[in-house]
Amino acid sequence: MFRYYIAEKFVSINGEGRKAGQPAVFIRFKGCNLNCSYCDTLWANFDDCPAEIMTADDILVYIQKTGIKNVTLTGGEPLIQTGIYELVDLLCQSELDIEIETNGSEDISSFKKMEIMPSFTLDYKLPSSGMEQFMNMKNYHFLTDNDTVKFVCGSHEDLKKALEIIEKNHLTKKCAVYLSPVFGKIDPREIVDFMLINKMNGINFQLQLHKFIWNPEQRGV
Repeated sequence: MFRYYIAEKFVSINGEGRKAGQPAVFIRFKGCNLNCSYCDTLWANFDDCPAEIMTADDILVYIQKTGIKNVTLTGGEPLIQTGIYELVDLLCQSELDIEIETNGSEDISSFKKMEIMPSFTLDYKLPSSGMEQFMNMKNYHFLTDNDTVKFVCGSHEDLKKALEIIEKNHLTKKCAVYLSPVFGKIDPREIVDFMLINKMNGINFQLQLHKFIWNPEQRGV
């Protein structure tokens, strides 16, 4: 039986993505394989991060008790967790709407063989993250209209690279596409202006709602 190291679990609203503004249960896993310059959950990535050890059944019971159907698996990085496939399969079979927030470095192809599949919010780490070289571009072959690619932009260089990746991979024909700012690093108007100048049809601009409702440093929201 697999054991999962959970850095935190809580109920809030989705702060970003397709279901922004909707209630959701968040399960945050301990540990990440990347080290982005702007990481806002860095505390959850370290080996000494306190964690609750839970089984898949424990996690399912917790979620069911909340009465909330939207579930976001996040981190850290969910896809590096031992036994993550088995957990996701159990949750997807339990009449829950499962979203996996992943940093874009790990293979998603095996999850596309599930009878009931989760949705992926797949990051593309742009130059300012310092992690672009770790992106797994094979994932773009497995995206569906149930998935999302998210570009977190911290500079004009990031915006240009995001546009290049979107166009090269025909992302707007495969999935939802979102641009959002690195909080406090770029004026959101610069992103909007860039989108309008480049006629980025079918692409969504988004702010992280939870950072405006609560203190940007607050956990558990």
